[in-house]
Amino acid sequence: VQLQASGGGLVQPGGSLRLSCATSGFTLDYYAIGWFRQAPGKEREGLSYIRKSDGASFHAESVKGRFTISRDNAKNTVYLQMNSLKPEDTAVYYCAATNIATMTPDWYDYWGQGTLVTVSS
Repeated sequence: VQLQASGGGLVQPGGSLRLSCATSGFTLDYYAIGWFRQAPGKEREGLSYIRKSDGASFHAESVKGRFTISRDNAKNTVYLQMNSLKPEDTAVYYCAATNIATMTPDWYDYWGQGTLVTVSS
């Protein structure tokens, strides 16, 4: 099982980025996939997850309406579209896989390496 997050970078406040989580070793109907972030000095925060069974998506209140998680089963890839970015969104973003669809990082078994998002003018 492998996950690889990509798509981070420097973006101005109000801008958008799309993160990708390329997966291998399993199909997306086998694990739920979540997106998390961790800013310096802060705990890892759950942002969004997409359920393995029906592809239903869930978002934390902190990003609801700005971030959207989606998946492409044919490409075994999960995306996080991030709009209206704010400086406080600056963090390393991770994707992870779990059998238990939840926003809690502790329940995730497999993690990608993280991609840095910096929101700054």
